[in-house]
This record gives sequence, C-alpha cells and structure tokens, in this order.
Amino acid sequence: MSRRGFTLIELLIVVVIIGLLAAIAIPKFSNTKEKAYVAAMKSDLRNLATAEEAFFYDSSKYTTSFALMGNFLSSAGVVLVINEA
Repeated sequence: MSRRGFTLIELLIVVVIIGLLAAIAIPKFSNTKEKAYVAAMKSDLRNLATAEEAFFYDSSKYTTSFALMGNFLSSAGVVLVINEA
C-alpha cells in the first residue's frame, strides 16, 4: 500500500510562492486605487472649471457656491472646496 500526498517541504514551497506573489500584487492594487482617485479628482476639476465658465457667461461673475451652479456634482469620495481669490 503506497501513500499518496504532498510532503511538508512541497507544501512549504507552495506557501512561500503564494506569499511572494501576494507581496508583489498587493502594492500594485494599492497604487491603482490612488491613481483612480487622482483621475477622478482631475476630471472633477475640469468639470468644475467648465461649470464656472458657463455661470460666468450667464451672470458676468464667478460663483462662490456649488448650489448656484445647478447640476454640478463631484465624484464619490472627492471633496471640492471653493476658495475666494
């Protein structure tokens, strides 16, 4: 009767390989999330600039409140603040 299965050394090698792959993959995913946030922020700033220019075209002044711009909404998780110059 022969025993079939994995030895302790084989299992340890597999665990080490999985650990190395996880150590490489986790920072890559973290960096991707940050890049997505920055891209959403840049997009919101471009949209805000367009909305501000449309408001200026209509009223000959820039707004100090998002509520005055009508339907402008920022992306989820992105906070925009209007500061007076």
